[in-house]
Amino acid sequence: MNLAFLSSATLLVFLGSFMFGTTTFAARATTLPEAKKEAESKGFIFETSHDDIVAKAKKEKKLNVLSGAEPTSFQEFMKSFQAKYPFLEVSMTEITGAEAARRHILEVKSGRKTEYDLVNINAVLYGEYPPYAKKFDILGMVQQGVLRIHPTMVDPNNRTIVAVGHGLDVVVYNKNLISADKIPDRWEDFLKPEFKGRKFIVDVEPRIYSVFASCPGQGLGLEWMLNYAKKIRAQEPIWIRGFTRALSAMLAGEYALHSGVNYHSAMRLKKKDALGILDVKVIEPAPLRVTHPQMILYSASSPYAALLFIEHQASPEGQAIMDRYEPVQASIYTPGSILNGMVKGKKVCINGFDTYEKSSEWMKDAVEALGFPKEEVGRK
Repeated sequence: MNLAFLSSATLLVFLGSFMFGTTTFAARATTLPEAKKEAESKGFIFETSHDDIVAKAKKEKKLNVLSGAEPTSFQEFMKSFQAKYPFLEVSMTEITGAEAARRHILEVKSGRKTEYDLVNINAVLYGEYPPYAKKFDILGMVQQGVLRIHPTMVDPNNRTIVAVGHGLDVVVYNKNLISADKIPDRWEDFLKPEFKGRKFIVDVEPRIYSVFASCPGQGLGLEWMLNYAKKIRAQEPIWIRGFTRALSAMLAGEYALHSGVNYHSAMRLKKKDALGILDVKVIEPAPLRVTHPQMILYSASSPYAALLFIEHQASPEGQAIMDRYEPVQASIYTPGSILNGMVKGKKVCINGFDTYEKSSEWMKDAVEALGFPKEEVGRK
């Protein structure tokens, strides 16, 4: 089954086998020379040989990455990459939050050359980055087997952006305060009378709602999300900002249930949960979004080294690092990844490349529908 068709629609995921390292990731409509000619006619850069990419990267000698990954994963990425390409010196710098991203994109737009070659793209500013990408036809090179990256990791609308991971939203609960059989089976179950009156947490920046909006079909979509948000407000939930804060309070026994948490955030907190107090539940349609979107800057001093680094993150070795250290953010299209196993056979809702740019707008709509909530401090 060709997974390249997957979009933001709700669908039944079937994750078939995929072999990294082959040259037939997708059915080829053209020959390699024809693909190169077509790409170049549209202003793209198209390399026809992986060896040529490596040779050009070797001349660049070093690579600077502005990454949205966890700093704990940096050493693993750099160590494993340099084992493959010992002639390249790599440095990684962390960037987090929308404000840091805004400062960075303003610097890029100013025309001032930055030190970075490969940069993370914040969801809030996704649409502002593509004009400043090095115009490699990454998708074309992937489809022709020049780069070993799963084609669904590449933005088909821009062809220069690659997202090497996915994030899953789950329900988290304190097993000492609420039993598993009481946890909602559907998203609408949070609207039942027994959940009214400070019975569950909602984040005041509800990213999960942008995923709901991205997913028409199965009764979801923007209209469904807005109506759902208004009804959630009427349930008088507990408003808290930030998953770490909310989950820490749950671990301390202050709250029983959270209505939507990044699975990777929950996994980080579970490392502190020696008694196994917290547990998670996947509700269908399981909300997913692409994570770690990145692109090579047009001003990059080492664009070919950056191509190799993207490829490395998408490789089985790189995806294993994503699962272990991010954690649990390897792509659902990577066989053996944690999320691959968790969503196989389930209905999912994916905020993917075709809708990702609207995430910020949809979140604002959700916040308005939720009544512009503010974090509660000191109230239980």
